[in-house]
Amino acid sequence: MPDAPDTPGTSAAPAAPAPEGRLDPRYSSPEAGRPPWEEVERLIAEAELFWVSTVRPDGRPHVTPLLAVWSAGALHFATGPGERKARNLAENPHVTLTTGVNTWTEGYDVVVEGRARRVTDDARLRELAALWEEKYGESWHFEVREGHFHHAPGSAVVFSVAPHTVFGFGKGEPFSQTRWRFA
Repeated sequence: MPDAPDTPGTSAAPAAPAPEGRLDPRYSSPEAGRPPWEEVERLIAEAELFWVSTVRPDGRPHVTPLLAVWSAGALHFATGPGERKARNLAENPHVTLTTGVNTWTEGYDVVVEGRARRVTDDARLRELAALWEEKYGESWHFEVREGHFHHAPGSAVVFSVAPHTVFGFGKGEPFSQTRWRFA
């Protein structure tokens, strides 16, 4: 069962202090360094496309692309209430969001692991709707009412994923793997 939705009348909590990354020498070039969290957070905030991974009730994985915004130390995404990912999250709130580039020798990939929590507070949803439109343009304008985003032809529920663990993968020389853990 997913965690309780945001308490009505409250906004997102302030972001926690930046975690320290730990470079894993088993998967990193000897000369690799770990990027500061602020740089990785910027990559997450600027990424346009994410892949969300959830678990079906029978245990099989489900992965699909979607748009997301970073706000108050968490990733936020929207989906129709009857879509597979929403139904999966109703059974198991553990989720992974991945972004990066599909090249081997350049770029940086980021994997965010956490628990999806439904956002239902209309004031917070209006803040997030404004961020969606700012990031993705007018075609992503949402009306907010009764704890949902509304956009023709239907409505969407919004989830917030505060990271539990984030992995960063530097590609090319030097290769690196860094892990950040959050309280």
